Amino acid sequence: MKSKEWIVEGNVWRVGDNVNTESIYPTAVHAMEKEEALKHIGELVIPDFPKKVKEGDILVAGFNFGCSSSRNVAAPLKDRGIGVILCHSSSRNNFRQALNSGMPCFEIGEAVEKIKMGDRVRVNVRTGEIKNLTTGEEIKAKEFPDFIMETLEAGGLIPRILSRKSEYKHLK
Repeated sequence: MKSKEWIVEGNVWRVGDNVNTESIYPTAVHAMEKEEALKHIGELVIPDFPKKVKEGDILVAGFNFGCSSSRNVAAPLKDRGIGVILCHSSSRNNFRQALNSGMPCFEIGEAVEKIKMGDRVRVNVRTGEIKNLTTGEEIKAKEFPDFIMETLEAGGLIPRILSRKSEYKHLK
């Protein structure tokens, strides 16, 4: 199944290697009401992030992004406006949570070094085509399989399941 084109274009927020979930979404922030928590998401790694991030901006991370706890950081990043995550690599748990939250997360290896803080980047989520509009560099990430795209386009795993609940007699 080929779905409609899905383009995310925004400014880059760049973090380094081994950025753990606690750094992005600390326990003290996690305990707050959602609207208040979103005012603090990511401020330990980029102090201006919660004040300046815009809808559709792109988070770019180094090696082993989202390591440490099993706390879902993709959902609040998505709620704060991040449209896609590009990283060298992600912890397996973080990668699955991103996809299950409806957040595209592309692991692009060493190509991540072609993207710097503040660059303007366009990502075609359907095809995995990434263009750094600041430098002209082009990167090709591996496309997501159709079942993952269906989950992303539904807004995450739970919305996907609920949209198909007539297929699951135990969900009636």
